[in-house]
Amino acid sequence: MNEVAVFGAYGHTGRFVVDELKERGFVPVLSGRDAAKLAALAAASGLEARPASVDDPASLDRALAGAAAVVNCAGPFAATAAPVIEAALRAGIPYVDVAAEIEANADTFAHFADRAAGTAIVPAMAFFGGLGDLLATAALDGRTEADEVHVAYGLSGWHPTNGTRAAGAVSRRRRDGRRVRYTGGRLEYRDDEPPTLDWPFPEPMGPRTVIGEFAMADVVTVPSHLSVPEVRTYMTVEAARDIADPDTPAPAPADDSGRSAQTFLVDVVVRAGGTERRAVATGRDIYAVTAPLAVEAVHRLLTGRTRATGVASAGEIFDAAGFLRALSPHITLESPHITVDLPA
Repeated sequence: MNEVAVFGAYGHTGRFVVDELKERGFVPVLSGRDAAKLAALAAASGLEARPASVDDPASLDRALAGAAAVVNCAGPFAATAAPVIEAALRAGIPYVDVAAEIEANADTFAHFADRAAGTAIVPAMAFFGGLGDLLATAALDGRTEADEVHVAYGLSGWHPTNGTRAAGAVSRRRRDGRRVRYTGGRLEYRDDEPPTLDWPFPEPMGPRTVIGEFAMADVVTVPSHLSVPEVRTYMTVEAARDIADPDTPAPAPADDSGRSAQTFLVDVVVRAGGTERRAVATGRDIYAVTAPLAVEAVHRLLTGRTRATGVASAGEIFDAAGFLRALSPHITLESPHITVDLPA
């Protein structure tokens, strides 16, 4: 059985996921709320389309019928995650999503932890949330405790999709406009401005000014399975300005695959037991690279290469180092376990 349902298949990231599934030998089943967009994608791809709405559980059941797994690419995930997870539980198949929404991911862990003992649910299996968690877990090399985890995002720029903007708006409303950070073993909401500091990115990027406490989904995924009181995330100021500017255009394709020219460097530093370890990933297009992350997760779930069941982040349910090595066609990895001078 190699059919995999993709909810939100016609979206920017959804199309990358569909293409990656086909490349890996799966048969994508196209689903989502917009029947016209689904029909157009089905006509162009020759794949089956099954329209479904999160307000209609029966339509979701029809969309998932016969599928081996489902990948949810349709944000805002505050609205879509729970209904699609419920449908996956009814179908008894694994669920993977690409949510970057902090609150939506926290909801998934909170609401389904006691209900999914026999079914794998992997939220945030994406560039934000999944990749940082895998890098932090790999850097710990078998340890399950750390004093601090730092995830610094070095983006050349950030041209957001319409879905990213919509999800961000939902998160801001849920926070009443406040920002969030993970400190003292919990999420903390604040009204003050985040700090600005310099981050020692390795070459080829080199030191850059970043927005500190620019919280991404890693503040949910990392402490979901690692005992760590401080998870801090950072974003280059150029990318932070892009995402804040309503006039920043959506990502534009730079090649036949549809990938943009935007590049990234994710620098993860873990402090544990008096030592510091670093893991670095570089690549191109944060949306396109989400597809191999999600599809590799599906492949491992369906071939039994997992370490947990129920709701689990990437670093908990998969062999982090092995998973990262499997992504080598899409990202370049470096793990120099060296001392890093971090900003105060």
